[in-house]
Amino acid sequence: MTDRVGVVPAPLQGQPIRVALVDDQELVRTGFRMILETEPGIKVVLEARDGRDAIDRIPTAAVDVVLMDIRMPIMNGVEATAALANSDTAASGPRVIILTTFDLDEYVFAALQSGASGFLLKDTPADDLIHAIRVVAEGQALLAPSVTRRLIQKFQQRTTSNDTPPPIPGIDELTQREMDVLIELAKGRSNAEIGQALFVSETTVKTHVGRVLTKLGLRDRVQVVVAAYESGLVLPGQDKHEPTQEA
Repeated sequence: MTDRVGVVPAPLQGQPIRVALVDDQELVRTGFRMILETEPGIKVVLEARDGRDAIDRIPTAAVDVVLMDIRMPIMNGVEATAALANSDTAASGPRVIILTTFDLDEYVFAALQSGASGFLLKDTPADDLIHAIRVVAEGQALLAPSVTRRLIQKFQQRTTSNDTPPPIPGIDELTQREMDVLIELAKGRSNAEIGQALFVSETTVKTHVGRVLTKLGLRDRVQVVVAAYESGLVLPGQDKHEPTQEA
């Protein structure tokens, strides 16, 4: 998993979301640009033809969100995502949405581990694409249930190992309520679902989520899911955690 760099700040209020398009096919980049340029509050500021081109130019373009193709020559989307997540400017750098043609792309899991904040198919409807960009720009993650299931399946394959997984750095700093929220997040549940499970308001959940991310130095929900399963805190198929009743 990528180095933990803390929560990436969202774009300043009133400023457009600055987007970079990274794809080796010019026709694909043109299509996305045409969609995004008609949307108020979103501005395409950079196009790159491969991962190397992207990481060389993104640091000087003040990019908020990168739409990153996963299969490219010279440097693929997994490598480019990892490079951005582990750069010296990662804490203030862009968030990455991985784009792929295939729902079962073998590289999706590696990209999420490398620091991507979300995953979309290239034939995603325009409205869903725009929504995804706004969600990720606000500091949230875009992790569809199908992707969560595949993450869990990946970790199921590792349960036969006798190696003791490393704990999540900072886990001892969490309160009991924050631990409850962490485990619910790892199950892929939304804020509303977590609120129902823990008998608290959605606003309270958002506050706890923010504290969990800050204390653990995690970027977003994707990193929470990966860290929770990698550390053995949550096991595939486990749903026996009993939340505490206090807020």
